[in-house]
Amino acid sequence: MDTDNIRLRWEREEAAVRERIAAAGAQAGVSRPEQIAGKTGLEIMQALLRGELPYPPISETLGFFLIEVGDGHAVFQGAPQFKHYNPLGTVHGGWYATLLDSALGCAVQTKLPAGTGYTTAELGLNIVRSASDKSGPLRAIGTVIHSGRQMATAEARIVGPDGKLYAHATTTCFVFDASRAKG
Repeated sequence: MDTDNIRLRWEREEAAVRERIAAAGAQAGVSRPEQIAGKTGLEIMQALLRGELPYPPISETLGFFLIEVGDGHAVFQGAPQFKHYNPLGTVHGGWYATLLDSALGCAVQTKLPAGTGYTTAELGLNIVRSASDKSGPLRAIGTVIHSGRQMATAEARIVGPDGKLYAHATTTCFVFDASRAKG
């Protein structure tokens, strides 16, 4: 495996996504209901990647970004930074959890019909390797296991360009009629 070439490719892919989104004028924010009305979950995720919808503010806070989506699949990329350290000098577990939760949730989102939403009901996380501000880009790759009318499950892994596993997670999400959701 050519780790350096994979790392460079990942960095170029992220730069291309960020440039495309910036060129479209997208900024951090929350989509308005009329922006997503009538769109399937996959269509919403694809619109995010084209910069037609605002990207989530948490992306700026934690330094990660959506890179790719497909049917039942979502990839986020981030590089841990010193500002993500806990008082003991390691990357806070919340950084891993949020990156994984994003990949898991967005993978589930891609399977939803128009007018449907989801919320995380359960998140199980295992951190198996420490990351640092010297780790470079890491990818969280989320894949749907089951997508039903009321519940969906997914799994995700954070890996480095060398293929090493940093963390893995599973989720259970409740699926609901978004038109009936309040707030």
